[in-house]
Amino acid sequence: MAELLHDLIFESASRSPSQTALKYKSSTLTYAELAEQVEHLSRALIDIGVEKQDRIAIYLPKCLENVIAIFAASAAGAVFVPINPALKPHQVSHILLDSEAKVLITTQGKCRALNTALGYCVDLQSVILTDDVDSEDEEIHTQRLLAWDELIAASPVTVRVHRVIDSDMVSLIYTSGSTGDPKGVILSHRNMVTGAKSVAQYLNNSPSDRILAVLPLSFDYGMSQLTTAFLVGASVVLINYLLPMEVLNTLAQERITGLAAVPPLWNLLVELPWPGEAAANLRYITSSGGVVPVETTELLRQMLPKTEIYLMYGLTEAFRSTYLPPEQIEKRPTSIGKAIPNAEVLVLRSDGTPCAVDEPGELVHRGSLVAMGYWNDVEATEQRFRPIPNRVDAIPGEEIAVWSGDIVKMDSEGYLYFLRRDDELIKTMGYRVSPNEIEEIFYRSGLVSEVVALGIPHTTIGQSIVLVAIPKNGVEVTEKLLLDDCKQRLASYMMPAEIIFRSSLPTNQNGKVDRKQLALEVLESVSA
Repeated sequence: MAELLHDLIFESASRSPSQTALKYKSSTLTYAELAEQVEHLSRALIDIGVEKQDRIAIYLPKCLENVIAIFAASAAGAVFVPINPALKPHQVSHILLDSEAKVLITTQGKCRALNTALGYCVDLQSVILTDDVDSEDEEIHTQRLLAWDELIAASPVTVRVHRVIDSDMVSLIYTSGSTGDPKGVILSHRNMVTGAKSVAQYLNNSPSDRILAVLPLSFDYGMSQLTTAFLVGASVVLINYLLPMEVLNTLAQERITGLAAVPPLWNLLVELPWPGEAAANLRYITSSGGVVPVETTELLRQMLPKTEIYLMYGLTEAFRSTYLPPEQIEKRPTSIGKAIPNAEVLVLRSDGTPCAVDEPGELVHRGSLVAMGYWNDVEATEQRFRPIPNRVDAIPGEEIAVWSGDIVKMDSEGYLYFLRRDDELIKTMGYRVSPNEIEEIFYRSGLVSEVVALGIPHTTIGQSIVLVAIPKNGVEVTEKLLLDDCKQRLASYMMPAEIIFRSSLPTNQNGKVDRKQLALEVLESVSA
């Protein structure tokens, strides 16, 4: 069984060389073809001077080259840094500078857009373009420009390889960050391979699966679609979609068996007419990256009666954490389940003692999925990655766990329930209010497709509650109608002072609702 990330591909190629590994548009790669290209590029990277643990930034759309680059960096003993293609030049330059990237793999167009920023990237030595390299590019960039096709086609000069073990770092995944610039989460081979094994185990993945990759590969949840598929020799279909209907059409056309998405996308998909064949082969779906409204879950159950639905929770700092088995959804639709295989999830007070049943506490994850920390940020690492009290006194030293900053509770049967981010708590009239609790009540009205509760500064009561909502398609809804529907189910201090209706909400690079940006927009509208 694979211990290193790139071995997920090499071992599947050895078992099933002719099995389709990847499809993008009309192009496909078998496992044998994928392994060959990964091997060629990894040797080429070493030939151009890549040393063990050098960072290789990948700024590409979701495509075959993106996947090849990820696993070639791993095979070369380097560290891949996936960058969301939606990011703007100043955001990309932060990641290039912070990671001290030595190589950048991108397209000609993106490289030209980055031209000014690249001048400040003193560690960056080479830029590999997946399309053309011309004289204009050579004149405006100070880094060495190399052509992807030439590197892949060339016979490797060196037989030198870098020795890699599973505790070596293999990736820096930059988190969206609720404050300040994104931080690079350091993941080891062990983190990522353990995650693949755990997820594939409870999803029952097999070589017959065809998984649709709709999420960014710069998102740990999106990366997980590749690692679980390659572990078992399944096929991955890559898609860059603009409209949700494209996702449904691809489900039908590609006979997809597995689909992972974030709650905002599920909220959109349940409002669309599904093509007759879209669910014909859909064995399972998963959701992570936020709380799925109960109404959305119920609609999915009705629309997909033969499909297993997995509600999950994960954080980049531990790759994957919990899941709710499909058979438990009807009984506990708001639960995020229990720890995934080979992980332990605790609910602890600030002093490290366990919380009682149903007592809110911080979700703390221990085990081999816990990341190595934040790149080049000792202070943030010490805050989030902390020891937990030893439960066996004879064991010397301290075990480092990740303290998530998420507040959860555990019921008497051990099932976990997400309550809020610790920093999202609304403090109003002396009360501490969970925005998720308010949002769930308004989802139950059946009048809105998306809703966010925010705490806005107020001189008298601390924070006033403002609700931002997107009405359901075809539904006429007013503030009074929505408030009247929900006031019987909410305490008076939890009732919004104002409801703002919008047609869309800002999202971050991973497709999650960007609460910080939304709060800024609401504040600007209030003060205007």
